Amino acid sequence: MESVTYTEKKHPPRGENAVSFPNTGIETRIAAVADLFESRKQAAAAANVGLSSLHRWIAGEGVPAFNSLALLASAVGVSLDWIASGRGEMLPSERQPEHAEDEDTYAYVPLYDAYINQGHAAWSEGARILTMLAFTKYSLRKKGLTPSELAAVRVDGDSNEPFMKDGDTVMVDLSRNVIQGEGVYVIRLDDLLYAKRLQRQLDGGVMVISANTAYPPISVSADRLERLQVVGRVVWSGGWMI
Repeated sequence: MESVTYTEKKHPPRGENAVSFPNTGIETRIAAVADLFESRKQAAAAANVGLSSLHRWIAGEGVPAFNSLALLASAVGVSLDWIASGRGEMLPSERQPEHAEDEDTYAYVPLYDAYINQGHAAWSEGARILTMLAFTKYSLRKKGLTPSELAAVRVDGDSNEPFMKDGDTVMVDLSRNVIQGEGVYVIRLDDLLYAKRLQRQLDGGVMVISANTAYPPISVSADRLERLQVVGRVVWSGGWMI
């Protein structure tokens, strides 16, 4: 295979002044509360909304109704005022999870202004940190993740729809930079970043698979693997993926 040509559909640029919620940070706080449930589906049921609605709140694409937030908060004993404003404690001391830390509860993951499906010489070279995303240390520890090894970046293109949509934020574990079983990885292929499912082949090659079936799989033969660099494994995209 001499070269790989691969083009994804682009969506219209987003306005520079667009905001997700009038209250900055509510998306991350809702995600932190949802992580206290066994699954995002269970969290949505507690809020009496569909799973797609919960995902939109976390992505900053909609404003939840007050009663929905109240139901979500009460189901796990979280302060409604904390969800809405970030003030006070997330959980009263008597309702803290068994292994939650009393102090320094949050870990912060940098969100870079780079988009997957754009060319970059290095993961963060030339990219600036837009903000720091807050995740509870408790939830990261449950997944075996180390905060210092995590980075977040946004998806550009439709090759993984509906699994991952244009503009979605994904979190990447940079320590998982080799293929460890089939999974979704951020890779660099011919100096472009992609988030793709990787599947090892019996002949030693790797199959690069898009969730959107409009994009055919790409086969990278064993003698061409130097063209494919694994940056890290995708572990979160509006919900845990491991």
